[in-house]
Amino acid sequence: MIEPIGNQYIVARPVYSANAFGEEHKKKQRHHKTFLDHLKVCCSCSTQKAKRIALSLFPIASWLPAYRIKEWLLSDIVSGISTGLVAVLQGLAFALLVTIPPSYGLYAAFFPVIIYFFLGTSKHISVGPFPVLSMMVGAVVVRLTPSESTAALELSNSSMSNDSSADEYKVMVAATVTILSGIIQLLMGVLQIGFVVIYLSESLISGFTTAAAVHVLVSQLKFMLQLNVPAHTDPFSIFKVLNSIFTQIEKTNIADLVTSLIILLIVFVVKEINQRYKAKLPVPIPIELIMTVIATGVSYGFDFKNRFEVAVVGEMKRGFQSPSAPDMQIFQETIGDSFGIAIVGFVVAFSVASVYSLKYDYPIDGNQELIALGLSNIFSGSFKGFAASTALSRSGVQESTGGKTQIAGLLSAIIVLIVIVSIGFLLEPLQKSVLAALALGNLKGMLMQFTEIRRLWQKDKYDCLIWIMTFIFAIVLGLGLGLAASVAFQLLTIVFRTQFPKCSTLANVGRSNVYKNKKDYSDMYEPEGVKIFRCPSPIYFANIHFFKQKLIDAVGFNPLRILRKRNKALKKIRKLQKKGLLQVTPKGIICTNDGFKDSDEELDNNQIEGLDQPINTTDLPFEIDWNADLPLNTMVPKISLHSLILDFSAVSFLDISSMRGLKTLLQEFIRINVDVYIVGSDGKLFGFFVLTITSGSWRTVKVDSLSKV
Repeated sequence: MIEPIGNQYIVARPVYSANAFGEEHKKKQRHHKTFLDHLKVCCSCSTQKAKRIALSLFPIASWLPAYRIKEWLLSDIVSGISTGLVAVLQGLAFALLVTIPPSYGLYAAFFPVIIYFFLGTSKHISVGPFPVLSMMVGAVVVRLTPSESTAALELSNSSMSNDSSADEYKVMVAATVTILSGIIQLLMGVLQIGFVVIYLSESLISGFTTAAAVHVLVSQLKFMLQLNVPAHTDPFSIFKVLNSIFTQIEKTNIADLVTSLIILLIVFVVKEINQRYKAKLPVPIPIELIMTVIATGVSYGFDFKNRFEVAVVGEMKRGFQSPSAPDMQIFQETIGDSFGIAIVGFVVAFSVASVYSLKYDYPIDGNQELIALGLSNIFSGSFKGFAASTALSRSGVQESTGGKTQIAGLLSAIIVLIVIVSIGFLLEPLQKSVLAALALGNLKGMLMQFTEIRRLWQKDKYDCLIWIMTFIFAIVLGLGLGLAASVAFQLLTIVFRTQFPKCSTLANVGRSNVYKNKKDYSDMYEPEGVKIFRCPSPIYFANIHFFKQKLIDAVGFNPLRILRKRNKALKKIRKLQKKGLLQVTPKGIICTNDGFKDSDEELDNNQIEGLDQPINTTDLPFEIDWNADLPLNTMVPKISLHSLILDFSAVSFLDISSMRGLKTLLQEFIRINVDVYIVGSDGKLFGFFVLTITSGSWRTVKVDSLSKV
């Protein structure tokens, strides 16, 4: 019975043993599904199931019939046009990160949007090039592309130009990696194993994307300065690129540098205005479009290419490239890179989609997102595009300009289509340094993630360490190896947390009947002879020794040492009792012959295993008080502990190794007359454990969630 009195509760109920509680309150018989049961459900077929599968594979069939034309169409049109213009510029800019001609970035901005329109579950993200993915694909392209001297030697007898052939090979590598990453995403979606992304924490993603932004920044310096910087993909490559840049800094093209700095400054200022006054502006100022139009006009009007020898976009091929099959040799060499690209692409897209799904209250399906992104990348790679996910800035434009559904995305693809088939030639005079500046202008949000370090340090130092180490790994080892090392380090921190848990001794705070860590408060009350020990993690083979040592430190003595001391003293007392030299007095047991001596060495060396056995005093005509003085100054450590309470409410599992270690430890406490209680234990979790340590006169008694061994 529970009676509320003000803001207090008085609880009155019987004290149950485990058996008595089980007899009074019968458990329900529940049928737990087996693997065959799940297989039958999976293989069954019905009209409703077929309809549900069709709607899940083609989400457009769910939301398109409910589309509100009068309310949403105008907003989607405005959003689609704005997003399409941004997509064109980002496609051109991010193609430089892949180290392929800018025109191929338009394919990556077109095909994924079309596929996602039919298969995606998010209504607001804009699918297409993403700088981090572009950088990861570019790293693979650089690694697999022959060096300039090798390529020139191989192509000396070819009718094609060296640059053209090298570009075609780079495009083939990028497309093949994109197809392979799409296949991986598709398989993960079909097999319903999208859960693997849970191993990428927010701290890891933040640190990784920040490092990728630094890689993007360094990679664009050569376009802003127009320097011939050799590509590097091995560890420490970013430092080698910086060394190459600084050793030839005197060769900088001043026109490119000045243009890019002006563009970068204006873009940063206007983006800050967009951010601060987004509530007052009907639509964000399309600064990328404005600066592109101005820069293209100025470059064409003043003939920057010939007068200042700047690098420009060059020929923009009209129409689409014919689809091509991937290179199987490249497949074999890039499987690891493609897996990383697939995971990162999905994590970024799903994270952004989750934000909008919560904001506008509609569901998204992670496995369906994998299928949509996988098919998007397969189609994009087949038509010589590169890997797609979602750019945060582009999705922000689509949502902030009023986009309601993926019809806005479809209209943005139409804008890209117009540029591909009709007006792309107008961008041919555009400087590559302008595209590099536009790409850097979109990195502000990622670079500002450095501020996360302070917040994480205050909240959780382990997460802060994951962020820092992920950043260092990605910078030093490169994006591919850096991601793998970061995941391994993150999992290692989980092992470290459980291997060295923060065990604590609980005590009563101010006699309030609330028990907290005794080190955290000054007014603590600990019941005499009672010790409450809490373990906040699973107990398994890696931390059982740590747990035992912490428990021994908490109680202040080693139960095995006490047991051996008592058994040695018991042997000495038996010898004295047989010789009639003991006398029981009100003050304890005394020896009537002070000259009697015994050999401690003999007791130490003979029958050591016998000292670990339970203390048996049934053959003596008196009881021994181990906390009283013993005859002949026999030294046995005195202990005041009579009850040990183990709070296992946070222990989710025990393995066989930990059960054996825990069994031995608890046996030692019980043999020195210390009662052991296990609090908050799950019956299923500790059922086997109870069976392993219960023998003879030992029994298990359960008082609510309190188990006594």
